Amino acid sequence: MITFPNAKINLGLNIVSKREDGYHNIESCFYPIPWHDCLEVIEAASFAFHSYGLDIPGDSSSNLCVKAYELIKADFDIPPVEIHLLKNIPMGAGLGGGSSDGAFTLKMLNDTFELGLSDLQLETYALLLGSDCPFFIKNQSSIAKGRGEDLEPIDLNLSGYYLAIHNPAIHISTKEAYAGVIPKQPEISVSELIKTPVGQWRDSLKNDFEASIFPNHPEIAQLKKEIYEGGAIYASMTGSGSTVFGVFEGKAMNAAWRLLAL
Repeated sequence: MITFPNAKINLGLNIVSKREDGYHNIESCFYPIPWHDCLEVIEAASFAFHSYGLDIPGDSSSNLCVKAYELIKADFDIPPVEIHLLKNIPMGAGLGGGSSDGAFTLKMLNDTFELGLSDLQLETYALLLGSDCPFFIKNQSSIAKGRGEDLEPIDLNLSGYYLAIHNPAIHISTKEAYAGVIPKQPEISVSELIKTPVGQWRDSLKNDFEASIFPNHPEIAQLKKEIYEGGAIYASMTGSGSTVFGVFEGKAMNAAWRLLAL
């Protein structure tokens, strides 16, 4: 079985409060976008994981596809599989590519071996993999709260717009991203702002991480400026960076940007 795990972007991202468990409560709109990895899971004599395309750092045992298999194997008598992952979505870029791969592996195992797991059960497994993994089970635009696992689907459709994305290949660690952030309740929530016309988002829909990351990496701030100068009606860094995207009413012309039709 072959499937195509997709990326997501954050439309607004508020760091609302620090939790007792060390995590932060956030509010954001997660929106799926058509930038894909390719994932194949086939029954095999012994378990194996193979990756191609972009180099994935670290040992394969820490890959979320492998961890997803181990979670299901612990609760169900499923046979060994070979997992083949063609990696196109940059890692550590705020696009959720690794989380998507893990969640899609759960869904593929459920379908392949007819386990009968509901979306809610799959989301429970996905949360064990990572905070934003549950989003990719239903894979629909949602307001995300808590650590990112508290999801409320919303009616948001950007069909007809174009998305320009540029990843400057700058690694932003979680520690660095949160170092300059002061959690606070926003005056207007993301869930309210996202209902306004896209053309009004520029001055209201913010990513709190930009305030801490842009001073350390002015080239990312410059990239956002260039996307606006290129004609975007809304631009933002996604997640904790370093990818920046712009929403366009027409096609962007900069060849350095990946262009997606929404």
